[in-house]
Amino acid sequence: MKRAAVAAVATLSLFVLVQLGSLALVQPFMDAGYQTVEDPSDPTNSLLYLGAILVATVVMLAAMRFGVDRLLQGLILFAAVFLSFYVFTVVIPPVVTVAGLNLLAVGAALALGGGLVAYPEWYVIDAAGVVMGAGAAGLFGISFGLLPAIVLLVVLAVYDAISVYGTEHMLTLASGVMDLRLPVVLVVPLTLSYSFLEDSGPETLENDGDGEGNDDGDATDPDADEADDDPDTSDASDAEGSSDPDDPPDAEDPLDRDAFFIGLGDAVIPTILVASAAFFRPGGAPLLDVPGLAVTLPALGAMVGTLAGLLVLLWMVLKGRAHAGLPLLNGGAIAGYVLGAVLAGVALVEAVGIAPYV
Repeated sequence: MKRAAVAAVATLSLFVLVQLGSLALVQPFMDAGYQTVEDPSDPTNSLLYLGAILVATVVMLAAMRFGVDRLLQGLILFAAVFLSFYVFTVVIPPVVTVAGLNLLAVGAALALGGGLVAYPEWYVIDAAGVVMGAGAAGLFGISFGLLPAIVLLVVLAVYDAISVYGTEHMLTLASGVMDLRLPVVLVVPLTLSYSFLEDSGPETLENDGDGEGNDDGDATDPDADEADDDPDTSDASDAEGSSDPDDPPDAEDPLDRDAFFIGLGDAVIPTILVASAAFFRPGGAPLLDVPGLAVTLPALGAMVGTLAGLLVLLWMVLKGRAHAGLPLLNGGAIAGYVLGAVLAGVALVEAVGIAPYV
């Protein structure tokens, strides 16, 4: 029970940090001109993003298939530095600039990348993951209007379920990416002596495309040591044991290990809706009085809904049940968002962004 409590609290805390970070960044990102599309209300933006995910997945699988893992490592490291630079440029004052470039922000981003290369211990991975996750969710949140954000979450939830219960192609990708010791996952230690540097990692940790230059709906895996190579191993609530119904009832206790691994995409993807709801404010929903954060009631609902989905996901992990994560997390975010919008007095058609089409 103690390990279960530690796992739940630590995992929830990491998600909350990503959520709060994205809410703190949405307005500074917009003021800095970081919105990445001309028309945030266009729902086809979501499909373009999904296409980019599929292409990235193919590229990464090919890189591992042909033994060029270092190229893959370089791409992920570049994404980490690039995203962190976006964050640091709006967080660190431009005290020292050259040709309009904030040198302190550049130095901080390079330091983050250097730390990932030189000493990728779990707390370095988690710190980098929170910065990257908040930055990615904030950037996509101001670039995807409410309808595109909801479409994106629905499509990725379906994609996550297919990749876990159908094709299972992310198993190979995840096991290879884990060896790179980069922030494609958040690590939750369950023992004081745990070291990510000394851990061989779960061999079948599932990933699903991470908005961070990786994949997207990653995994929550409680197995840091003995991983089962069964292709039925789960995704975002990856209990690391096989999901085969024929597994013996006395299978290894999911908490009898040293760490949980949570896919970074599982924190980022639902948080896109949180940031979008805060920035685009359906029905002109007012900001809540929270210093430094752009919080609306719909955004708060999406946050709470995501965390509720995460609790269900963790419960499944602790029961030893395998399950795709984004259906629960994205479903919780959308349900919480809609409830928050209704409580704020926003019409449903306006809340889901279809008012211009009806």
